[in-house]
Amino acid sequence: MIEIWHNPRCSKSRQTLQLLVDNGITPDVRLYLVDAPDEATLRDVAGKLELRPVEMMRIKEKLFKELGLSKSDNDETLLAAMSANPSLIERPIVVNSGIAAIGRPPEAVLDIL
Repeated sequence: MIEIWHNPRCSKSRQTLQLLVDNGITPDVRLYLVDAPDEATLRDVAGKLELRPVEMMRIKEKLFKELGLSKSDNDETLLAAMSANPSLIERPIVVNSGIAAIGRPPEAVLDIL
């Protein structure tokens, strides 16, 4: 099953969800700001994205700086921060079995369908 980590207030997230629907896919929608992924799930998705945790974070968010985070922090620190503060997770993320993609631009998810 295909899952999208979705924020309905984000235009890229809405566009990505619509792109999936337009391609005949009805994904499981995870409202990750309400249903925050735990550290193990974040680690797993980072692996599926083939990215370091920092690369799946919104590092320009004010909260990133307020928490004293740095791009050079270790992965475990960043995973814990994302789990506790899901607004730091880049959006949207689409997961399809053993692979994932960040929908920026939305068309980037087409490669994993």
